[in-house]
Amino acid sequence: MLLEQKVCLVTGANRGIGAAIAKRFAEEGAIVYAASRSAVGATAPVDAAALTVPPGTSGAIISLQLDVTDAAAMKDAFVRIKKEQGRLDVLVNNAGIMKDAIIGMISEQLLNETFATNVFAVINAMQLAAKLMQRQSSGSIINIASLVGTNGNKNQLVYAASKGAVIAATKAAAKELAASGIRVNALAPGMIDTDLLANTDQTVVTELTKSIALGRIGKPSEVADACVWLASGLSSYVTGQIIGVDGAAVM
Repeated sequence: MLLEQKVCLVTGANRGIGAAIAKRFAEEGAIVYAASRSAVGATAPVDAAALTVPPGTSGAIISLQLDVTDAAAMKDAFVRIKKEQGRLDVLVNNAGIMKDAIIGMISEQLLNETFATNVFAVINAMQLAAKLMQRQSSGSIINIASLVGTNGNKNQLVYAASKGAVIAATKAAAKELAASGIRVNALAPGMIDTDLLANTDQTVVTELTKSIALGRIGKPSEVADACVWLASGLSSYVTGQIIGVDGAAVM
């Protein structure tokens, strides 16, 4: 029960890493607002099973339909959490998009879409969360970056640049918010077994796996476990860090 009665917001929580984080938080006793563009039970593909809290768990998951690029909707979501719970202890900025393009084919639309979701929405969420957390002089903000943001990768200039911006924003926010008792860290996952990877040519996946020192692809639950640590008091003296969850991968 590392997160007992902590109030958490996880974006991009409809499947994959986000869903795993929301579920693990609830298993540790947290009240989790699981936000995604499509609410659980909608016709869009949402992993409702992944967001089911096991019997006997004291935590709870509240589905929240939210487009992180909609500034007004984001503000309303934080106002709702403040009204219903009176506080916010943990924010996980997980929502993100990844579209590959070689340098010569990068369009203005791709740049705008990627940075709107991966960077601008993250900064906006940190601003909104900080306002609530400063009132209680505590809080943990966790941004989901990427190994691509630290190491780069061919055909992913835009995605790499956006995650690199998240890393820089994490370090800057950590320095500014430390005086308010708010910790800001980021996780940089490598190859994780998600829907995106499942739709990738398995020959490519097999080849990429060879670059991972642990010899296997990571699980969403392993990213979630690291997230629990950063959200809990076990990491009370950790801030401004970019933690790789990548099996010692080399890109």
